[in-house]
Amino acid sequence: MTDRPDERELRAELAHWRGAVAALSDLDTVAAPAAWAMLEDYLRSRVRARLERSIAELAAQGSAIALALDLGEPLGRVRARLLGLRRDYVRVETVVDFYGDAVGSRTNARLGRVLGGLDTLACDSMEVILRPLGHEVPPALVYVDKGMGAAILRAGVRLWGPGGPSPVAAIKLTRHNLGHPTALFHETGHQVAAQTGWVPQLADALDAVAARHASVGADLWGGWAGEIAADVHAFVLAGWSPVPALARVVDGSPSVVHRIRVGDPHPPAWLRVMFNVALCRAVYGAGPWDDLSRTWLERHDPRRMDSAGARVAAAGLPMLPALAETCLVRRYPAFCGRAITALADPELVSPVALDALEHRIGPALLTSAHLARRRPMQLVALLTRDQPSDPTHAAAATRRLHDWLARLAPIPLPSAA
Repeated sequence: MTDRPDERELRAELAHWRGAVAALSDLDTVAAPAAWAMLEDYLRSRVRARLERSIAELAAQGSAIALALDLGEPLGRVRARLLGLRRDYVRVETVVDFYGDAVGSRTNARLGRVLGGLDTLACDSMEVILRPLGHEVPPALVYVDKGMGAAILRAGVRLWGPGGPSPVAAIKLTRHNLGHPTALFHETGHQVAAQTGWVPQLADALDAVAARHASVGADLWGGWAGEIAADVHAFVLAGWSPVPALARVVDGSPSVVHRIRVGDPHPPAWLRVMFNVALCRAVYGAGPWDDLSRTWLERHDPRRMDSAGARVAAAGLPMLPALAETCLVRRYPAFCGRAITALADPELVSPVALDALEHRIGPALLTSAHLARRRPMQLVALLTRDQPSDPTHAAAATRRLHDWLARLAPIPLPSAA
């Protein structure tokens, strides 16, 4: 035992942080065993292995500091290393808590099965484009949280602290939209766009179109390419279905829906909704999206406002068909010289195609495991395309969707390409 007070304090501090690291290693205290058990085996092993690796690196760091202290390394240097351990602990704890909260949202068995089905659906949605291009399809971990909009922590991105990159695509869906979870396809679109390198190519194409057509705000469109790419991904997979859910999330007062925020990668809400309508019109012609367009024009007509955002909206509206065509029809190196619609055909989820599918399959539509694996995008588009105006009907539609998703949960995730 040392007689030096400063060394005794340093050893006590080190013991505290090494004890904290040891406590963090019990992942069943971060999320209940029942919640971990709701994950598909490969997904569970990927997440736990990533967390265990981070914690093991912290433990090794603590052991090395203890050895340095025993060997008489100058106390000032040891203290600097200890402060580094404390900093890394906070970073690792942030990662552990993030995944723990995500997994913990599955403690309820019914919700866990629904989220498991959404894991499978998320992988299916990425597989449509990634697999033909030879890219690995990452596992997905879908979780539910509060708030207005969905989000993704992409697989492969660097996380806080030691332990390596994110092992899975962790996708947040909001509680209010669990009955219409088509934002899932926007979020997986971010993963697809990142893995293929589409966003810079799309940005150049959007800038070129805007430069030819717009007198105001032409230089903004390239900066919105990441969010536009994700919206296009959602459209080619699920057609019209994601658009009403998007409109409900981004709606607000006229000043809000036309606001341009410096550094925000999202287009202003009004232009974004109108762009999604333009995608529908480009492929399907007239349809229910026209009613949404009229409603949004009546609510938020930019010609009635005199803000910078409203002027950009008014200038952008006439060129939306050209922008939609650029996204849907243009060939990109990211897709090996193909258009995105050559990989994911939006005609498969057109209103006509969905009507035909429902008529042809009949009652087996929602019970056939074969159909769920062969046509998952069509089925989820079919289950989410209607917009019930009665809460009772809306609740029934949600139960129907969740029953179908719960049956997807045991299905193994796609293997890596």
